[in-house]
Amino acid sequence: MKIITILSGKGGVGKSSITASLALALSKDKKIICADCDVDASNLALVFGAENFEKWDDISTNEKAVFDLDKCGSCKRCFEACYFNAIDWVDNKPMLKDFSCEGCGACELVCKKGAITLEKVNNAKIGYANTKYGFEVTSAQLNPGESGSGKIVAAVKEKAKKLASDSEILLVDSAAGIGCPVIASVTGSDFAVIVTEPTPSGFSDMKKALQIVDHFKIQKGVIINKYDLNEEQTGNIKKFVKEKNIPILGEIPYDKRFTEALTKMIPITKYDETFEELFETIKNNVIELL
Repeated sequence: MKIITILSGKGGVGKSSITASLALALSKDKKIICADCDVDASNLALVFGAENFEKWDDISTNEKAVFDLDKCGSCKRCFEACYFNAIDWVDNKPMLKDFSCEGCGACELVCKKGAITLEKVNNAKIGYANTKYGFEVTSAQLNPGESGSGKIVAAVKEKAKKLASDSEILLVDSAAGIGCPVIASVTGSDFAVIVTEPTPSGFSDMKKALQIVDHFKIQKGVIINKYDLNEEQTGNIKKFVKEKNIPILGEIPYDKRFTEALTKMIPITKYDETFEELFETIKNNVIELL
């Protein structure tokens, strides 16, 4: 099974909408499965119109410090060692702040009395949705105030692989940005599709996304969305990718029908079939490079 990850660096460039229509194009002649790896704000299933998930399971990918105050010697080593400032010092004893502990284990390491242990916490739920287009979308939702999104992304991809059966392609919709969830999304991919837009921030964040992809030595291509809104910036993007020998997989015009399709929870190629040829071309370019 080949893994194709779609990322952008910048949010709001139309990544999930493009992922949905690319998935439909791929599913015409290949068996696919999708993984929504934006676990802080998962919405890919909604783009396909799948409002209900088949099953949600609690998962634990993180730990939190637990204090045994009877053993505590009030040395303050844990308080001083906590990089995340997650420990309060109250009545000469440590107390964990709500929504602050990252489970790094530094406090446990420096405690000479053995008064601190790390215990697993249920920090997310994971599940999958069936779409009416013949494939599933795996997803997860980080619980409010919890951390560990990178590890949860890895769990979402693993669940997709288990459900995949004889699927030929796993299509991963990454989170925006270049943080831990994005790195976890990109890791192990066979191809990366980078979606950008002709704005200074879109261009800048595309370059950052490319650095991540290049670090993992992954073959890649670029889609320029809303290319006709700023011809000068589009020209700058084209010049940059040409100099870097990065193929342009497709150029998508600005069109209000994309927004209309999203509000109706329908991929654009199903909302307006005139877009099918465009996404068929993008699909063929991806498959050829893959």
